[in-house]
Amino acid sequence: MSALAIRTGALNLGQGFPDVDGPASVVAAAEAALESGANQYAPGIGVPALRAAISRHQQRHYGLEPDPDREVVVTTGCTEAIAAALLALVDPGDEVVVLEPYYDSYVAMLDMCGARRRPVTLRAPAGSRTTPRPDLDELRAAVTGDTRLILLNTPHNPTGTVLTREELQVVADLAIEHDVIVVTDEVYEHLVFDDARSAEGHVPIATLPGMWERTLTLSSAGKSYSFTGWKVGWATGPEPLVQAVLAAKQWLTFTSGSPLQPAVAHALDHEPDWPRALARDLQGRRDLLCDGLAAAGLVPRVPEGTYFATTDVSHLGWPDGRAFCLALPELAGVVAIPTQGFYDDREAGRQLVRWAFCKEPDVISEGVRRLAAADLSR
Repeated sequence: MSALAIRTGALNLGQGFPDVDGPASVVAAAEAALESGANQYAPGIGVPALRAAISRHQQRHYGLEPDPDREVVVTTGCTEAIAAALLALVDPGDEVVVLEPYYDSYVAMLDMCGARRRPVTLRAPAGSRTTPRPDLDELRAAVTGDTRLILLNTPHNPTGTVLTREELQVVADLAIEHDVIVVTDEVYEHLVFDDARSAEGHVPIATLPGMWERTLTLSSAGKSYSFTGWKVGWATGPEPLVQAVLAAKQWLTFTSGSPLQPAVAHALDHEPDWPRALARDLQGRRDLLCDGLAAAGLVPRVPEGTYFATTDVSHLGWPDGRAFCLALPELAGVVAIPTQGFYDDREAGRQLVRWAFCKEPDVISEGVRRLAAADLSR
C-alpha cells in the first residue's frame, strides 16, 4: 500500500512510521558513536551500556530488575526478537495461542516453526467506537494441555486495544495452570492514552505474581522514540528464556546497529520523558483523525494506544477492505491498510481498514478533508 501511495501521489495514512524523528540528543549520540569508532561488530548479546540502560528502564517503569548480563538481549528491532523467540521456544507441532488480528510477522514465524496456531479474536460490537476485547471464555477454551506458548501483543496493533490488568490476570492464571510460556510484544508500551480503559495504562504481564519466570518481554526504541528505521529492540526475562533467544539470534543477524546501540542507551537514560510527551501529542492526532473519519462517514474504533485506528467500511458496498483500499487513492487521494490479512477469521476482518495517525497534523487534516469530500461508496 505504501508503494501504491508513492505511485499515485496519495497521502499515506497507512504505513505506521512517523513523519518526524525522535530527540535530537539521541541523533547526536549516534553521531558521536560513529566518530568514536563504534563501527565494528557489537557483542551478539548487545553492548553493555545498552543492556544496562534497558535493565534500568524496566526497573524505573515497572519495578522489574533483569540482570543486564544474563536477562537482557539486544535484537534487530522487535521483529527479530519475535523471530528469535519463536524459533528458540517453539517446535514443529507445538500449539501457540495468539490474539488476532496480529502483526504479520507472527504468522510467518509460526509457519516457519511448524506451529499450530490457535487464534483468539478481539471483537467489538457492530458500529461501536470502542476498541475490541478478547472473549475471556474463548481464551480459556483455547489454552489447553497442548499449548506450548501464548503470544500477546499489548498495546495491540492494529486495533489499539490495551489489555487491562484483569484480562492479563486471566492469561496469567491460564499460563500458570498449564505451565505455558508467554511471549509478549510490548513495542507500544509508552504510547497509551489517558482515556484507556485500563486506568493504570500499560501493565506488563511479567509484573503479575508468578509470571516473571515464564514471560519473555519484547520491545524496542523504534516506536517509543520515533526511530523506526534504527531497528534496535530487546528481549528481557528469566535467563533460560533470554539465553534461548540469544542462541537463535546467533544465526539470524548475530549483531547489528553498533553505533545506534549507545545512542538508544542515551535515549533510555537521558530522555525518559520523551515517550510520554509523544503519547500526549499522538492523542491529539488520534482525536483529529477519528473526528475526521467520523465526519467522512467512517465510524472509527477509537484506540487506547499505539498509533492506529480502524474503521468498518461494510456500509459502503465494497466486497472487502482490500477492494476499498485499492480504490481509495483514485477516489480520495489517500492510502489506508486493509486488515483482513491480519486475521485467520477472514470474515471478522473482511471489512476493516487501518489508519495511521503518526503523521503531521496538517497531513491528517488534509487526508480527512479529502475523505469527507469524496464519494466513498461503491
